[in-house]
Amino acid sequence: MKTANPAPLGLLGFGMTTILLNLHNAGLIPLSMVIIGMGVALGGLTQIVAGLQELKQGNTFGGTAFTAYGFFWLSLVIIWYFPKAGLEADKISMGYYLAIWGLFTTFMFIGTLKHNMITRIVFGSLALLFFTLALGDFTGIHEITVVAGIIGIFCGFSAFYSAVAQVINQEFGKKVLPM
Repeated sequence: MKTANPAPLGLLGFGMTTILLNLHNAGLIPLSMVIIGMGVALGGLTQIVAGLQELKQGNTFGGTAFTAYGFFWLSLVIIWYFPKAGLEADKISMGYYLAIWGLFTTFMFIGTLKHNMITRIVFGSLALLFFTLALGDFTGIHEITVVAGIIGIFCGFSAFYSAVAQVINQEFGKKVLPM
C-alpha cells in the first residue's frame, strides 16, 4: 500500500500558524482566537498527525520535527490560557522556554544540512526566531519582539513555500518550484 508524503501537511500547519502568530509579534494584528484556534488545530494537532505519519514511514527527522513542534503549539496555547487558573508565565520563564526551543531547533538545523536548501532556510530562520523571541522576553525590549515577528513571518512563508513546492512538484512529476 502506497502512502502519501505527510510533510506538506505538517509544513502547512507549521507555516500558516507561524505566519499568523508572527503577524501578532510584529505588531500587525492582536493576539486573538484566530491565532489560538490555528495554534491548536493546524499548528498543534495537524503537525502531530503529520509527525506520527513520518515516524510510521521511518523518517526520524520529520517525525521528530513535526511531532515536537506540534506539541510546542499546544504547550504555547496552554501557557496562554493557564493564567485564567491563577498560573502566570513571567517574561524570564518565557525567555528560557523559547531559548530551549531555540537550542532544540539549532540541533535540528544541523540535521537539515543533509536536506534541500528550503529546509535549511526554514530551520535556520526558526532557530533565529526562537532566540530573538527569547532575547525580547529576557530584555523586555518590545522592538526585539517586533524584529522576531518579521523573522517569523519569513520563516512561516518559507515553510509554506516548501509545502506548496512539494505538492506542485509531485503533481506535475517534475521540479516546477525549486527547493
